[in-house]
Amino acid sequence: MPLRNFATTPSYIYVAIKWREWRHMKKAIFQRFILILSLALILSGSIFCAVISNILLDKTEGDMLYSVRIVDHEIDYKGDLKSQLDILKEIDGNETTRFTIIDLDGKVIADSDVEDNSIMENHRDREEVKEALKTGIGYAIRESETLRQSMLYVASISSSEEYIIRIAVPFSGIEQYTWSLVPAILISIGVTLIISIILANRFAQSVTKPLKEIAEEMLKLKEEKPDFHFKHYQYDEMNVIADTTMQMSKSVKESMNRIEFERLVRQEFFSNASHELKTPLTSVRGYVELLENDMATNEKMKKDFLSRIKMETGNMTNLINDILMISRLETKEAEVVLSEVRICPLVKEVCNSLQPLATEYQVTVSMNCRPLSMHANLQQLRALLGNLITNAIKYNKPGGWVYITVFSESKDVVIIIEDTGVGIPEDSKQRVFERFYRVDKGRSKKVGGTGLGLSIVKHIVGFYNGSIELESKLMEGTRFTVRLPIKQNESDKI
Repeated sequence: MPLRNFATTPSYIYVAIKWREWRHMKKAIFQRFILILSLALILSGSIFCAVISNILLDKTEGDMLYSVRIVDHEIDYKGDLKSQLDILKEIDGNETTRFTIIDLDGKVIADSDVEDNSIMENHRDREEVKEALKTGIGYAIRESETLRQSMLYVASISSSEEYIIRIAVPFSGIEQYTWSLVPAILISIGVTLIISIILANRFAQSVTKPLKEIAEEMLKLKEEKPDFHFKHYQYDEMNVIADTTMQMSKSVKESMNRIEFERLVRQEFFSNASHELKTPLTSVRGYVELLENDMATNEKMKKDFLSRIKMETGNMTNLINDILMISRLETKEAEVVLSEVRICPLVKEVCNSLQPLATEYQVTVSMNCRPLSMHANLQQLRALLGNLITNAIKYNKPGGWVYITVFSESKDVVIIIEDTGVGIPEDSKQRVFERFYRVDKGRSKKVGGTGLGLSIVKHIVGFYNGSIELESKLMEGTRFTVRLPIKQNESDKI
């Protein structure tokens, strides 16, 4: 195929469109993965900064408390406190540190950053002082009214328990520690993002590539006999899709085979039905033409022609009724009324109605029936018994017998109809329930019938979720065993 023609084929266009969709999908997965990861990193980084900042704050407060206790140990409270604080202020590293000595009433005795203590207000209401008076140690963060900047205060009762020693250092809040951590956090986030981008790209590839391969395999569904080849993927979900596709393909094949089989069955059914209807119609037409052409030379011959026409129309009516019954049983469209049916009276009624036929074929019918009843439709059971007993009589031998036995077993009604007739060949046992199938076409034509009797029996048994078994030997006889549930579920009603 030329390149230009190939590029314009529907399959190529479809694959090209799908390929663009896979790329969009991969890009979307990649972007969402990076977005979620970035949010997670930012959130974890923020939490990390807050936790580390609090840890550093606690560490600073601990160091300042340690310094307070050193100052308390070194200061001579009987000497010049102001000058001693100034000396502490001059120590390298203490330039920004403020030292204050306060009495227990809150009056400032000495302050390293204020020359005139008299201008300073009482500190008893200060948070760190109140806490120190209460527990011995106090902490506070606030803006200093004297220095006009945010300070971290640590206060402690002196060893003599006569003064409160307080140390303050400039403090801009937790952000003071956070900003010192930002570079390290940004570097770690950057490295993590680079690694995550690589992993996200691989992850997106690992997700979209199997989907692309599965989609390309599914395109084979357009073929008459698709042959799928799926890989084993690392994600079980992908394998589930592949397995489901295989099962779907198998189901589609089975459905197509079933549809084809049903088509052939319908075709054969219509062909057989047409043939079965055509034969009596041809016969009726022939007799009508004979009557029209005054071929009936006397009244007796005329009555014979009319009798034959009546018989053939009766055969057509029976055939149509049987076809309609099978159709209703298959589609379950007819409304079936279920009631308690007494089996023995029904068997006796059917046998009585078939007695003339039995007499004609010189067959004796006997029955052994235990009193039983079941939840069923009377007409369906009558049709079931009628077809089985009729076949047992027609395909019997002169002087033969038909035995009918009815009993219960577990929760089923068991009906056995056995004859001493001609039997059924082994190769025909699987087909006798097919519509219009006849074992011996010559004999079947002679005995009459629609060829639908056993098919109707099978459909009725299936309607009640029962079973039917066939045993037969040539020239020895045939035995049908039918099992039907005594009780029917409400869901089985139509």
